[in-house]
Amino acid sequence: MTGLRGRHSERAALERLVASVREGQSRVLVLRGEAGIGKTALLEYLASHASGYRTARAAGVESEMELPFAGLHQLCAPFLDRLDRLPVPQRNALGTAFGLLRGDPPDRFLIGLATLSLLSDAAEERPLLCLVDDAQWLDQASAHTLAFVGRRLFAESVALVFATRTTVEDQVLRQLPEIQVGGLGEADSRALLRAVLQGPLDTAVLDGIVAEARGNPLALLELPRGRTPAQLAFGLGLPTTTPLASRMEQGFITRLRPLPEQTRRLLLTAAVEPVGDMTVLWRAARRLGIPSDAAAPAAAAGLIEFGARVRFRHPLVRSAAWRAADLRDLREVHGALAEVGELDPDRRAWHRAQASTQPDEVVATELERSAGRAQARGGFAAAAAFLERAAELTPGAAHRVTRLLAAAQARVQAGEFDPAVELLAAAEAGPADDFGRARIDLLRAQIAYASRRSNETPPVAAGSRRTT
Repeated sequence: MTGLRGRHSERAALERLVASVREGQSRVLVLRGEAGIGKTALLEYLASHASGYRTARAAGVESEMELPFAGLHQLCAPFLDRLDRLPVPQRNALGTAFGLLRGDPPDRFLIGLATLSLLSDAAEERPLLCLVDDAQWLDQASAHTLAFVGRRLFAESVALVFATRTTVEDQVLRQLPEIQVGGLGEADSRALLRAVLQGPLDTAVLDGIVAEARGNPLALLELPRGRTPAQLAFGLGLPTTTPLASRMEQGFITRLRPLPEQTRRLLLTAAVEPVGDMTVLWRAARRLGIPSDAAAPAAAAGLIEFGARVRFRHPLVRSAAWRAADLRDLREVHGALAEVGELDPDRRAWHRAQASTQPDEVVATELERSAGRAQARGGFAAAAAFLERAAELTPGAAHRVTRLLAAAQARVQAGEFDPAVELLAAAEAGPADDFGRARIDLLRAQIAYASRRSNETPPVAAGSRRTT
């Protein structure tokens, strides 16, 4: 990638990774850093230097965090024609997780082994590069499975590289080798800023922008946008105490406002259902009355690419499109997407639920079925999310309590005890019968026991962990 400035140590590490895998080893690496710091650019640099490799990609999507194995399916989809080559228990586990087979909830260990076997099989022909962007938004089941695979890769000629934001909550990938991606140096920051500015800029103002961006490439590109020549010349309006990611997102929101209304609605539709399928997007757009020429202004503004798949320039553009919309538009978009035939039943149920403005037993029942399918795939966190929304849409108070308790049970199974306690409190406030109160007491006891065991259990020794 010719446009990648600086990053000498990161590029060297990625080039070593490519060379090692080409020699028959496997490597795992996590690129960790704040929004806009250049993690995606480093993934693209890696892909451009992996000549002779087969490349598989996945990206975490915020709106799909409740769908179990959604991210894992993205990564494995090109290799599903090899599923029959796996041992039967592994094939059944992964097939059930992806909804291709029916069966009991699959064992997480078997799903991890099946993924490892599938990737290893694909790498027998030529080295395999697996790129996972925005890993902070992976669904829980996918994140745990890919971390499991990352800890067990050895000599399969597979490179598994994640890009994720620095968050306190993210502990799933912490045991994998990582590089902390920092900001650009001052010289590279100035060079990048000068490359995007039109016309001369006062040295003091340039210094201020460089200092404010703290080496964040996206900030360097976005902070000057929308400023008048006077603002750039005299520094008007630049000082702010808003966190950098929020400022960049607000910058994208500012760039969205001048776009035609139908263009903004198209961007919102792409943001709400970010599978990237052009057929899905345009069928929903037609239901919303959005004309085909609505895409041109957004593409011309450099906010989104409409090619074989839909791709936002940056995740913050997606979140900006969502935040800039009003609630009515958001519900209309969810409603249109729910009617698109290509969607699977679970996404359809979720969109219908988000489009609902009042209790609706039909939609709640659909969500309950989706929860059952999620549990059958081992996606307990997803099942809980479906059940919680189902409870919100349930007209009858007694039935609502039943669904709240089912959601609490799923949270316990997912190891999410604090949300489970909140759901139990909501259930207690409703008209629970004797059986319901007994379930509440049992779940509280299970949470107390599991929490105590978690606090007493010593951490697993990390001595066997491999590094790159």
